Amino acid sequence: MAKKPLNFILFNPDEMRAESLGCYGHPVAQTPHIDRLAAEGVRFDQCHVQHTVCSPSRCSFMTGWYPHVSGHRTLWHLLRPHEPNLLKYMKRAGYDVAWWGKNDLLATESFADSVSEVNVRRSEGPTFTKRACNPYSLDDPRYYSFLNDPPEGPAEAHHDYRSVQGAIDFLGTNPENPFLLYLPISFPHCPFRAPQPWHDSIDPDTLPPLRPAELANKPDYFQLIRKNRRLDELDQSFLRKINAVYLGMIGFVDYMLGKLLEALEESGHADDTVILFFSDHGDWAGDFGLVEKWPSGLDDCLTRIPMIVRLPKGAKGHVVNEPIECQDLMATVLELAGIEAEHTHFSQSLVPQLHGASGDPDRAVFVEGGYDTHEPNASEYWDGRPAFASKPEAIYYPKIMQQGENPE
Repeated sequence: MAKKPLNFILFNPDEMRAESLGCYGHPVAQTPHIDRLAAEGVRFDQCHVQHTVCSPSRCSFMTGWYPHVSGHRTLWHLLRPHEPNLLKYMKRAGYDVAWWGKNDLLATESFADSVSEVNVRRSEGPTFTKRACNPYSLDDPRYYSFLNDPPEGPAEAHHDYRSVQGAIDFLGTNPENPFLLYLPISFPHCPFRAPQPWHDSIDPDTLPPLRPAELANKPDYFQLIRKNRRLDELDQSFLRKINAVYLGMIGFVDYMLGKLLEALEESGHADDTVILFFSDHGDWAGDFGLVEKWPSGLDDCLTRIPMIVRLPKGAKGHVVNEPIECQDLMATVLELAGIEAEHTHFSQSLVPQLHGASGDPDRAVFVEGGYDTHEPNASEYWDGRPAFASKPEAIYYPKIMQQGENPE
């Protein structure tokens, strides 16, 4: 009898740093379900992303390519139909690939070959349509803090909750085919706000000290960001509130993960489903007097993310302290699914560690940052239409120089 294929759930919060979880040592984080997942599986203590911005990082962990390989360095340069990706491999192998959440990964024309059921978030619903509205005026130094008031309405109205509910509903259909569920939710990405009671669930006075703003050997852009965005005018109590709300947002993610784990148990698929919990990068969240991230940021709070994998019949409570790369996800899932990659890549399978092995203590991990703004793939322009539609003279054309007569 043929071995029954494993199912996969890729639970992918946005902008979650490892150090802000209980199982990674945070003293006041409220993450019981994430901590339980780590106790039932394998926790990688030193997992680092390949870029500290959403799209480049996601393109890396879905292809096993560093950002420089195909030029995926910005938010708008997404994976194209001719490029490989993990979801495409899984779908071609007969998996039902279902997606609920945001899209910082695939170009629109790439979905057909990669995803069976698409539920990409387009809007946020009636009670959360003002998520990004800033409560401060532009001349207020708090404007670029991205700290907002808690949204009105029940938690169930939040777009992330609805994404997780979509996956729960799928599990309730008793799926016949092997499946991969991809949940790229938006929390705890700023703006810093969460449904109550999570928004005010962490007392800022209980937090460990933030990393100070004035440190030697930090890039000049740290001070430039603080000055240009007036973050240097925010006091420590305000920065600590940002960090506390960030932890509250993570608490809401934990709550949603708990709902999903409960539904997985009830569906009868807990014993044949691999759960991978990971993020795309971290957030300063008040450390160094900064918020959000930066394309060239290399601080641990930006590059080091949680990577927790629960494999049926795999190791339990195992901690891998040796460094790995987030892009190792691709090779790991493919090996567990019995699928061979057809493209050259840099992803390394973590399957031995999922069965209790140690990692490679001599391994180096690589994080890239920055880009040449003159490159066509590096455009950050976006207002809903092509950047050069009305300015064809601005289009960049690569130039080939003839090096000899009658070249063959």
